[in-house]
Parts: sequence; C-alpha cells; structure tokens
Amino acid sequence: MSTLADLYQYFGTDLTPSTTGDVLTVTDTARGQQRVLRRLLTNPGDYIFQPEYGAGLAQWIGRTADLAAMRALIRGQMLLEPSVAVQPEPEVRVGAIANQAGGGFAVAIKYTDVASGEPVILSFEVSN
Repeated sequence: MSTLADLYQYFGTDLTPSTTGDVLTVTDTARGQQRVLRRLLTNPGDYIFQPEYGAGLAQWIGRTADLAAMRALIRGQMLLEPSVAVQPEPEVRVGAIANQAGGGFAVAIKYTDVASGEPVILSFEVSN
C-alpha cells in the first residue's frame, strides 16, 4: 500500500527543496502535523472551494480571551482531519501570552496519529 504525499510546507513558510533538487514531499505523521497546522491557522473563507475550512486562530488575537471556546474550536477542527484519531480524544491546552507586539496565545496539542497509533505533540504560538 502506498502512502499519499503532500508537498513539504509548514504554514507560513516556503516549499522546501530535497537533497536532489526536487521539491521535498512529506508523508505519515509529519504530513498530518502540517495538515493540522494549516487547518488551524487558515481563516474560514480563504479557500474559495471550501469556504468553511479552517479555524482562523489568528483572528482571536486582540479579542477578550475565551480559552474554553478556543479549545473547543481547535478540538472540533482537528477531528475533521483524517490523520487525527477520534479516540483517545485530542488534548488541547491554550494559554494567553504577552509579548512586545501586544499578545497572542500558545497552543499545545496531544493527539493520536491514525496511521501509526502513536501520540503526537504539536505546540505553536499565534501572536502579532
């Protein structure tokens, strides 16, 4: 059975060249991580053919923090990704951060990768 590959590209960065000069591809757990990040950081309406796609986490910067609502949004969006196991349910932690540009929040997620059955930890910050 062959595994589907995507182009290796973390949200907000350029495509990555491979050691042979081609465009690097990604599969398995790393592919799932990239897809989760893309979904969480993409604003709804940015993909014209899938207007409901994305959590739009950057839109929460500058708002009054409703961490419970943000955790629920993240968990719900993650469960739409085929690489994220439904059981055990993803664990999501969100915390406000202060920085020189005015703030944002840190996200820490633990979920189980469907293909490998292994736990995956994904942490990132969204800030100005």
